[in-house]
Amino acid sequence: MTDLPIILLAAGASSRMRGTDKLLEIVDGQPLLRRQAARARGVTTGPVLVALPPPPHPRYAALSGLDVKPIPVPDASEGMNASLRQAFAALPPDAPAAMLMLADLPELTERDLNVVAQAVDLTSETLIWRGSTEDDKPGHPIVFTAALFPAFANLTGDGGGREVVAQAGTRVQLVPLPGQHARLDLDTPEDWAAWRAGR
Repeated sequence: MTDLPIILLAAGASSRMRGTDKLLEIVDGQPLLRRQAARARGVTTGPVLVALPPPPHPRYAALSGLDVKPIPVPDASEGMNASLRQAFAALPPDAPAAMLMLADLPELTERDLNVVAQAVDLTSETLIWRGSTEDDKPGHPIVFTAALFPAFANLTGDGGGREVVAQAGTRVQLVPLPGQHARLDLDTPEDWAAWRAGR
């Protein structure tokens, strides 16, 4: 699916960073948010929707010049499900599926996104295709078929869409990605320091 819409979740408060913004941490010479948005843009001709805190916010400047659509989330403080409600509602009405990814997974590569996108088979019974770690732990990105889109409209709290994944039951296909690419997030200054030391 070369025109798969991609939703990038980037509206969280970064509260565990003690005053700095993890999505604006510099990785490979650019803010992490811009780097991950560019990776999403590189794998699809479809729209890239970025869920963001309400403006004004420095994250908007980090995306300047990129062909992505900011989706302000007025109630972002509620939790991740507020972002999912807003972003899924903003998808093109004819989209047969959409990819969801978190902005704070620094090891997730363009190749990883492509591997998951290429696993999608809309003629199958599968409803979700999901990146996993090398030891089979489910992570991101996640592709949802359009049959599941309505389920996002009523989500509340900070479940991160787990309720929708549960609805799919056994109709979920894990797509192995290298190492811990699918799950490694960096939430604290100590996480960032350890990750940088290991690069």
